[in-house]
Amino acid sequence: MVKQPDIDTFAFIIHPVNPKADVMRKWPRLGRLLTEGQIDFFSRFFPPLYISRIEGVQSAATGKVIGGHFIACPYTPRTMLTLPPETVYKKIIACGRMAERLGARIIGLGAFTAVVGDAGVTIARELDIPVTTGDSYTIFTAVEAMRTAARAMGIRWDRATVAVIGANGAIGAASSELFARQAAELILIGRRPEALTVVEERCRRKRAQVRVSLDVGDVYDADVILTASSAVAPLIHPEQLKPGAVVCDMAVPRAVASSVAHARDDVFVFDGGAVQVPGEVNFHFNFGMPRGAAYACMAETMALTLEGRFEDYTLGRNISALQVDEIAGIAAWHGFRLAGFRSFERDVAEADIARVRERAAQRQTT
Repeated sequence: MVKQPDIDTFAFIIHPVNPKADVMRKWPRLGRLLTEGQIDFFSRFFPPLYISRIEGVQSAATGKVIGGHFIACPYTPRTMLTLPPETVYKKIIACGRMAERLGARIIGLGAFTAVVGDAGVTIARELDIPVTTGDSYTIFTAVEAMRTAARAMGIRWDRATVAVIGANGAIGAASSELFARQAAELILIGRRPEALTVVEERCRRKRAQVRVSLDVGDVYDADVILTASSAVAPLIHPEQLKPGAVVCDMAVPRAVASSVAHARDDVFVFDGGAVQVPGEVNFHFNFGMPRGAAYACMAETMALTLEGRFEDYTLGRNISALQVDEIAGIAAWHGFRLAGFRSFERDVAEADIARVRERAAQRQTT
């Protein structure tokens, strides 16, 4: 836990999303020994944990090299949803204080630490270094990946019906506004009618016909689906997808049940937010990505550090399209780019997509 001299340094907060599997990444014996319920319980009493040093992030444009740190907030998603927000804030702020002691000049909030309460606003107010949730670049990468996947599956974007699950959240709302510019129809799915109405107004008077739904089952009408929910259990099951559907699962934990991978060889489900990091990066920790790749929320923190933008960036739930465009430009300038597709943490080859498209075509004609 040594401060890195002479280079700009960032920190990124992670936490166990899939408790047993994620604990096993760092402490294999402990992960095997404890049940998920025990991890949920004991995590409430653990302090912030230093996970690893990050080295070798280098701008393709300027040659600047930066470093960073992974810090773990021990709370699981279930714990964050059941504890009062103020209690969760205190733990995240304690992680931020550790980042400050390590010399970090900006801190990124990962997974549920970015959505709890007011989505980073209180955390930023309490810390002496700037904060970002990374949601702006996450939105950009999700939309770009969905367009690429739709083309690969033979779906015309201007004729497509797009559904957004969790449309009332920060990522879901901003993504919906971008989809409304180009898709034929847009289905906004969420749990709170009042919040969905606000998003609906943001999407009106653009290209897409917009409708609101409280029923996740309405995803069956969609050609392309984005999941941006924060539910602790899967929302999409095999029977809810039509043949040929494309699903970008951005939810933490996953919104798409693992049974979809086994039961539906005619739909293309991929993990959202995978970004190739410029330079010879070494995270010194396996968080489930291929070598050199990171989640888009992590990449936003790195890109801001390379740019020298040490200021609060993506906070709260109202993310503008202009902010999404800006961080996309910054990231591209420094050499961040979309990584290849992954589905349920496995790489997807072009041949795999071709097979899915072929099976979908067969079932669409029967």
